[in-house]
Amino acid sequence: MSDLLPQLIQQLFNGLSLGAIYALIAIGYTMVYGIIGMINFAHGDIYMIGAYVGLVTLSAVGTTSGLPIWFIIALMLVVAVVITGVYGFAVEQVAYKPLRSSPRLVALISAIGMSIFLQNWVALGQGARDMAVPALLPGAFTFHLGNFEVFIPYARILIIVVAVALMIALTLYIKHSRMGRASRACAQDMHMANLLGIDTNRVVSFTFILGAVLAAVGGVLIALAVGKLNPFIGFIAGIKAFTAAVLGGIGSIPGAMLGGVVLGVAETFAAAYISSEYKDIVAFGLLVLILLFRPTGLLGKPEVEKV
Repeated sequence: MSDLLPQLIQQLFNGLSLGAIYALIAIGYTMVYGIIGMINFAHGDIYMIGAYVGLVTLSAVGTTSGLPIWFIIALMLVVAVVITGVYGFAVEQVAYKPLRSSPRLVALISAIGMSIFLQNWVALGQGARDMAVPALLPGAFTFHLGNFEVFIPYARILIIVVAVALMIALTLYIKHSRMGRASRACAQDMHMANLLGIDTNRVVSFTFILGAVLAAVGGVLIALAVGKLNPFIGFIAGIKAFTAAVLGGIGSIPGAMLGGVVLGVAETFAAAYISSEYKDIVAFGLLVLILLFRPTGLLGKPEVEKV
């Protein structure tokens, strides 16, 4: 029993870092759904593109350039944010804006098509094989619990710190900024917001860009932590993040954060103490239970239809 606690703490940090990545991606899903009622299934591929842009930036700068590690990581994040922001805007303009008045199934098919296009776009440009990402943050923070040592990789710590900072900043921005208030108004009633003079097209585009920015940060950070990527990592990550969004309550930003953390921790503990082959079963089984007993998610609220 004495060696169980260090293992639990080790897995808890792994789960929190994975959950933070899911949360960053899930926020994009839940914001888009909250405003236009559609699911952006190309969002996971934006996350993948962010990881690749970070790797290309790192290759251009070089690990032996003599620049500080923190500067290289910051540069990777900035370039990834800018490029994926453009991709997010393009996805909204091409795959969603022309179809806003169409049935939701049409927009869903369009999003799936965009996802396939982005996967193959990157595969043609970078190759479909796994690519190694240099370890910029080798080593780990260690501390003792009795006679045992707990190792927490620096890359995992960076993920948690950056994700928490971004979530706090996003919450304050949505609550206090003019665009944040406009976004909340559109989420409540798009038609009425338009009548009151809010540029709803601008708000929707902003939402796609903001979601892409958060996903790009997650892509760069997880690439540094895992050390490899390929053009297809966005699909499974996108499905998991969508699961996290539904788990927390689709349309709720705090719910997306909570759902990501819960899913990441559950998946990590399942892989560690059951089997890594069954971690996906545990993750999606958790989703089924939530949908059965609380269909609105952990923090979601039932929609009240006025008649």
